[in-house]
Amino acid sequence: MNRRLYVNLFWTIASILFLIAGWQLLASVMNKPALPGPLVSFYTFAVEISGGLWHHFVVSSYRVVISLVLSLALAVPCGMIMGREERVDRSLAPLIYIVYPVPKIVFLPVLMALLGIGDISKITLITLVVFFQILVPIRDAARGINPAVINSVKSLGAGRWDIYKHVVWPAVLPEVLTSLRIASGTAIAILFFSETISSQEGLGYYLLDAWSRAAYPEMFAGIISMSLLGFIIYIALDYLERRACPWKYVQL
Repeated sequence: MNRRLYVNLFWTIASILFLIAGWQLLASVMNKPALPGPLVSFYTFAVEISGGLWHHFVVSSYRVVISLVLSLALAVPCGMIMGREERVDRSLAPLIYIVYPVPKIVFLPVLMALLGIGDISKITLITLVVFFQILVPIRDAARGINPAVINSVKSLGAGRWDIYKHVVWPAVLPEVLTSLRIASGTAIAILFFSETISSQEGLGYYLLDAWSRAAYPEMFAGIISMSLLGFIIYIALDYLERRACPWKYVQL
């Protein structure tokens, strides 16, 4: 186990160094102020994070985490019920098919008009986007459970709640965490877009403000901050998946 950990750590560090080297090479070849090198960018990040950048990082982190939690709390039970209850799925599936393909970002002006330009409208938009990205895979995973497993549990006297608790939930849990990891990237992208419109705080606002002032090292410090936010969320979800679903990582 320790050897595998060291190997993974080695390749992670090697990948980071490869990206930094490619960044430095591209910055040297282009030689433009709009693309500062990694040393300047990381130095600016270190300076800015101790000042106002930290506040923007915390605000954006709060918005993303709350949105992911709300999406999870709403999408998981809905997906499980739709996957196992045919009448419920028959009633709600047409609504899902109509709403799911619509790019939810177009609702941002409506949400800002109704809910204001603060946290609520941004969190609502991110939740709306991530909700469907979690709901659809969970519904399909619940629907794909082997009927023989359900029947065997019923034969032991299990009720509907027992089936959801001991069969459906463990069956969809890996899909929950996988879809959540995928959706986290989308959530950060939507966060960036929403924070660039009528906003005074958040990493999206920080990036747009630096770009408008042609403060390119600060702009890249904001890009590093947003990348760091996504990396932290992804690693946290990956760790949670390894703890909650250890059977996925057992090698036969």
